[in-house]
Amino acid sequence: MNIFRLTGDMTHLFSVLVLLLKIHTIKSCASISLKTQELYAVVFATRYLDIFSDFIPLYNTIMKLIFLGSSFSIVWYMRHHKIVRRSYNKDQDTFRHFFLVLPCFLLALLIHEKFTFKEVMWTFSVFLEAVAILPQLVLLQRTRNIDNLTGQYVFLLGAYRGLYILNWIYRYFTEPHFVHWIREHPVFSNILFFV
Repeated sequence: MNIFRLTGDMTHLFSVLVLLLKIHTIKSCASISLKTQELYAVVFATRYLDIFSDFIPLYNTIMKLIFLGSSFSIVWYMRHHKIVRRSYNKDQDTFRHFFLVLPCFLLALLIHEKFTFKEVMWTFSVFLEAVAILPQLVLLQRTRNIDNLTGQYVFLLGAYRGLYILNWIYRYFTEPHFVHWIREHPVFSNILFFV
């Protein structure tokens, strides 16, 4: 654990809290892409398969449970909450997000550290997380209506990815033999986020 990872984790957590705050208190999901939220739910569901089978430190377990629970609750709110779902602009959120899933999965089958189910799913989640924000960005470009909480949410997601780039660079220079390019070193997916 280093300051970049901790700050990145907290920034990611704040981004989710800002989004939940908007949805829960304002009862609105205007300018929020359901497609992006569904992709994040898939990212966390496939990344955290080890939560019940392997020993993980308490910090990681809590963070994994928070991200799993919050991503699925956001999707539930946007799809099923009687007031929130009315504010979802389905006509503007038309990005075909399922076209992102298959290439990421095929890439994970080709490029992985070990050919095991959990490892391929982890790698798939890394690739998918790199592009999961695309439907949100397209929606914001189409609507050109960005409220403060939505803008803060997107900014915090970008800051989280930037801090994780610094985390991987720091670990590369301070930890001996730190060269796990997929499992422990998804710098390319963080860089792709900014492109």
